[in-house]
Amino acid sequence: MKRLTLLLAFAIALQSVVLAQSTASAIFLLIAPGASAGGTGEAQVAAATDAYASYWNPAALAFLPRGEVVYQRAGWLPNLADDMVYNYIGGRYNIPEVGTFGGHVIYLDLGEQEGRDPMNNPTGTFSSSMIAATVSFGTKMSPHSSVGFNAKIIHQNLAEFGAGSEKGKGVSTDFAFDIAYYRQQFLFSRLDLGVAVSNIGPKIAFIDEDQADPAPTNLKLGFKWRMIQTQHNRLSFLYDMNKLLVASYPNIDYDGNGYIGGYDEDGNPSDGGEYGAEGKHEYAHTDPWYLALITSWFDDWRFGGDIDRNGDGIIQSPEDYDDLNGNGQWDADEPYTDANGNDYYDEGEVGNKDDATILDELDTITHNVGLEYWYSTYFAIRAGFIYDKLGKIWNPTFGAGIHYGPYGFDFGYIYGEEGHPLTNTMRFSLNIAF
Repeated sequence: MKRLTLLLAFAIALQSVVLAQSTASAIFLLIAPGASAGGTGEAQVAAATDAYASYWNPAALAFLPRGEVVYQRAGWLPNLADDMVYNYIGGRYNIPEVGTFGGHVIYLDLGEQEGRDPMNNPTGTFSSSMIAATVSFGTKMSPHSSVGFNAKIIHQNLAEFGAGSEKGKGVSTDFAFDIAYYRQQFLFSRLDLGVAVSNIGPKIAFIDEDQADPAPTNLKLGFKWRMIQTQHNRLSFLYDMNKLLVASYPNIDYDGNGYIGGYDEDGNPSDGGEYGAEGKHEYAHTDPWYLALITSWFDDWRFGGDIDRNGDGIIQSPEDYDDLNGNGQWDADEPYTDANGNDYYDEGEVGNKDDATILDELDTITHNVGLEYWYSTYFAIRAGFIYDKLGKIWNPTFGAGIHYGPYGFDFGYIYGEEGHPLTNTMRFSLNIAF
C-alpha cells in the first residue's frame, strides 16, 4: 500500500493549515464547527448560545434551557481534494437544578487512497478517517457563572492495513478532556467572558511511543460585548484568542560545542545521546502536556543561541556556506534554505542567546474577531476575520442565519486567496430545538 510515512506526512500537512504553531497530532479536533461561528470569524467561546457550546465552551451549556440537536456537513480542503468531508453532530439537554448534559461526534472522512507496496506496486484502495466522540456537562456556580467539562475518545485510522514492518501502524485510539469557565456580566452588565482549555491528554503515537506527538491542547479566551440590546435589535462584538499549549523545541546547541547531543542526561559522553555536556536536552523534542501548560508560554522566546536549522547535527556559521550560491562567497541576498523550506540569510546557524523575545511567543496567538446582528429572534447577519500571523492567515468571514420556531438554518463564508483551509467555501448548519 502507499507507504505509511507518506500518509502520515499528508495528515500532518493537512492539519498544519489549521494552526501553524507547534508540532501536534489530531489537529482535526481544532476544526471549528458551526456555520454561525464561521460567519463571525470563529469567535465563539463567550458567545456559545446553542448546542455547539459542547465544542466551544461546555460551561456555557449551563445557561441553555431545554434541548437541541445540531448538524453540519462541509467539504474539507475543497481546494485540494473533492472527497474529504467534515461531519459534526451534537446535542444538549437541560435538567433543572442539576445542569446541562451534551455531547458531539466529529467525523472527518479523508476519502479514498490508492495503496502501494515498498516497490510501488498497486495493492488496492483503502479509506482513511478521523473520529472523536465527546460527552459534556455544564453547571452553574452562581446566577452568572458556570463551569463545564468534556471527556472524549479520539480514533484516527490513516491506514487499515500495511505492508511488511509497517502493517497495522496507521491507527491510534486516545483520550482527552476539556475544562471551561463562563461568566456573564463580567466587569460590566453587557460583557461576557469565556475560557476553555481543550484536548488535554497524553501524547498520540502512530508508529511507536518514541515518535509520539502531543495532543493539540488549546487555550481559548474570549469576550462578548452586547453593544445594543433592545426588544427587536441586538448587536454583539466578539473576540477570541487561541494559544496552542504545546511546547516543542528544535535541535539546539546549549553547551556551545558545535554539535547536537552526544551526552546522556547526566552529561556523560554517549554515542547517540540526545543531551549536551550540561545535561540539557539538545535533540528536537516536545514537553508532556502537564509541563506544556506552562512551558508553552516560554518555548518560542527562550530558544535563542545556536539552532541546527538543517538537521545535520552540526552548527555551521555563514562561512561554512560561503560557496552555497556558486560564486565563491557568502551572499546575504540569496538565502540558505533548509530541508523544511525555511530561508535564512547571513546568520547561518550561529545565533545569539538574546535573539528571541517575548514577541516571538505572542506571534503564536491566533486572533478571531466578529460582529453579529440579530433582528428579533428570526434573522442574523454576521461578519468577522481570522488572523494568524504565524500561519500567514488573514481571512474575512461573512454569514447569516434564519431561525423560526424550533428550527434554525445558518451559513458562513470564509473569503480569501490562501491560508485558511476553507478559504472561499460556504458552510451550512442546522439547529432543531425541542
